[in-house]
This record gives sequence, structure tokens and C-alpha cells, in this order.
Amino acid sequence: MTNKYDIAAYVWPGYTGDEKRIRMFWPEGMGEWQSVKNAVKKFPGHDWPRKPLWGYVNEADPYVMEMEIEAATDHGVNVFIYDWYWFDRRPFVEKCLDNGFLRAKNHGKMKFYLMWANHSFNHIYDIRTSDGPENIIWDGAVDRKEFEIVGRHVIEKYFTHSSYYRIDGKPVFMIYDLDTLIRGLEGIDKTVSAFGWLRNECIKSGLNGLHLQLAKWGEYAHNLSGIDKGRTATTKELIDILGFDSFTNYQFVHFVNIDRDYNEIMIDVLKNWELTEKMYKQPYFPHISIGWDNNPRYVGFKPGIVKNNTPSNFAGALGHAKKYADSHPNQPPLITINSWNEWTETSYLMPDDLYGYGYLEAVKKVFLD
Repeated sequence: MTNKYDIAAYVWPGYTGDEKRIRMFWPEGMGEWQSVKNAVKKFPGHDWPRKPLWGYVNEADPYVMEMEIEAATDHGVNVFIYDWYWFDRRPFVEKCLDNGFLRAKNHGKMKFYLMWANHSFNHIYDIRTSDGPENIIWDGAVDRKEFEIVGRHVIEKYFTHSSYYRIDGKPVFMIYDLDTLIRGLEGIDKTVSAFGWLRNECIKSGLNGLHLQLAKWGEYAHNLSGIDKGRTATTKELIDILGFDSFTNYQFVHFVNIDRDYNEIMIDVLKNWELTEKMYKQPYFPHISIGWDNNPRYVGFKPGIVKNNTPSNFAGALGHAKKYADSHPNQPPLITINSWNEWTETSYLMPDDLYGYGYLEAVKKVFLD
């Protein structure tokens, strides 16, 4: 079986107890598996709790990741996009990638790249505080000095790696939270300068440059000053100003109403793709989310749940993404999926006790010849 598409699934690297800093949120020592394991039904008919068929595995263990890489590639998933964090002047939950994936003997079977999840880290990850008022634990914003530290780190450790995913020979680096980035760098002009510096550093390191990608949310006005609300721009204007090379999405919940039937959601997603086609000159890589229900992170009920997101309906959505990729032959056949393992948001490809390997089989059915 061959796969002419780049099927890239996001990876949330929090399913490991190997890092001391995460014990403050998940003291049982298994990372956010703790929230999955302890999840309960919130209403009659709620299809939680779900359980992973592979168990509560430590994804910082290279032997575990060897198994996951085999399962992913056997079903057509050939790229992992790692949610990558930097808080308090150092990486956070990095061992899933560093110790798990990169030390797996078979990691060369697939590519990986980083989405800098530069949002602030808040109270919702600790179920003891998740139902309470918002509390920021670490601010995701960085100043120019810290940005350069981050830039040198990702170039040396990841961008130059032989398995890093590239477009036109350039390592792909996705930015998650544009507003937080601009705020930390003190405005749009300084953000443009920081991106220019990062591109030059990539070239100085022997790379062909840098492919900057945006995890796009909805269309709204962004604060350009980083300080006050005096100057704004649309998402489209910002993508042009900052010179992003492409964009995709991270989750349907970011730009459509997800509290309804999956097929109804897809109608609006396809309309969004049509609008994107008309508005933007940069390549858009189609995104498909599997579902949304983040109740495992809360004691009380959290409204907003995708309904009827069966493997069959998911396969139908993937068919639309495949058709989009086929109709854009001048851009790489990259399709992003949320996600490989977002169990606490109920959007994962990994097998569970409800659908088994159903979601993975859907990918295989659509994309593998």
C-alpha cells in the first residue's frame, strides 16, 4: 500500500508522568491519562467514560512510540504534528517527542513537525480547579530575547533533524496563538522583525529557509499594538503582513458551532473552505477534526459536544479533504487531523472501547491504495 498524501495528526504530549512539572496537575504520575481514567458520565446517554484499547501507556517510552508509529503508518498517518510548549524559560511536556518519538527505532518511517502551542497555560488542566475562575499559571507570551532563545533551540534540536517535515526543502513551523505572540513581542512591526530573524537563522544553519504556518482560528480583528486596542487588522491582513507561507486549522471548535450533528458541522466546514479559497492567496491545507467533548477535564458538565461523529461520518469528511487536496495539485498534499491522542477533548485516532480501530480504519480506507 502506498500513500501519496501527507496525513498529519496532532499529538498532545501530556500522556506521560516522566516530567516533574506536570505532577502539580496530575499527581497520580501518568500525566493527563489521570483525567481520562477518572472521567464519568455527565448525563444519560453520554458516551463517556471511554477507555484506550492500548491502556494508559507512557508516550515518553520509545517502545510505546514504536508501537504507535507502526499503527499510525499502517493506517496512512505518516506525519505527527507535536504540540510544543515553552513556559518559564524552558520546554514543557517535551519528553513525549524527545524521549518517545525521536528515540523510537522506527521513527524514520514518518515525519514530524512542531506547532508552537504558545497559548497561556491555565487552570483547566487541573480538574481540582477546572470548574473555577480562570487562573493563568504560565503566560505564553515571550519577548524578543526569549523568542531568539526559542528559535535557536528549535532549529538546533528539531529543524535540522532528518525526519523533520519540510515543504520545498524548508522546515515547517506552525504558530498556534498569533495574538499572544504579538503581545509578547510588543506589536506587529517587532513580530515581523522577529520572523525575519528566524528565517535568517534557519538559512545560517544550512537550511533552505523556513516555512511559517499559521493555525488559523476564525475571522476576527487582531490587536496589532500588543498593548492596547488602538490598531487592529483582520486575520487575512495579518497573514499577509507577517508573511505566513500557509495555514491550516487546529480544531473545528475554533471556527464553527460544534454542539450538533457531525454532518451538519461539515456543511459549514466546507463553506469555510470555499470562503478561504476566495479570500486568501496563501495555500490552505484542509483540516478535519474527529470530535469535541472536553468533559473529562471538568467535574461539572461542560456544554458543547459533537454528535454522531462515527468512523463512517469521519471517513466522509476525510473524503472531502482528499478531494480538496486533489483539486490543488500545485501545493503539497498535506491534510491535518485533530488528532492522534486528544482524549480529554474526545478527538483522537487511537483505538478505544467504543469504536475500536474505527477512526484509524477510516483513514486507511480513504487514503491508502
